[in-house]
Amino acid sequence: MGNKIGIADIIKLQAAVVIYSISTVMGKFASGEDFLSPKFILFYGLDFAVLVVYALVWQQLIKRFQLSIAYANKAMMLFWSLIWSVILFHEGVTLSKVIGVVIIAVGTIVLNSGSSESVPADGSEEEHK
Repeated sequence: MGNKIGIADIIKLQAAVVIYSISTVMGKFASGEDFLSPKFILFYGLDFAVLVVYALVWQQLIKRFQLSIAYANKAMMLFWSLIWSVILFHEGVTLSKVIGVVIIAVGTIVLNSGSSESVPADGSEEEHK
């Protein structure tokens, strides 16, 4: 049977989501540049590099979580994207955006609070109590 998932594991999972959200920032920066200009290539390359780092981290993390829990936490990327859009791009925050992010955050918290165990070390899909 796998180890119990603690707050540190959830923080690591959210750190991976933050890394993934940085990819959207690099994409937004690249979209503001002329196609194939040096800055476009730089931002596009950084976007690709961030995705490589994310993929490696994500692959290691999903070993510790039920797949449904891991992917539900990915929805928190909307929260991080909203934060980046305000801080870096000075975009507005609407009530509907805040409500949407709060609903996602509450759902993620509820789902995480119900996940007391990780996937068994042998990778089997046995039912968790």
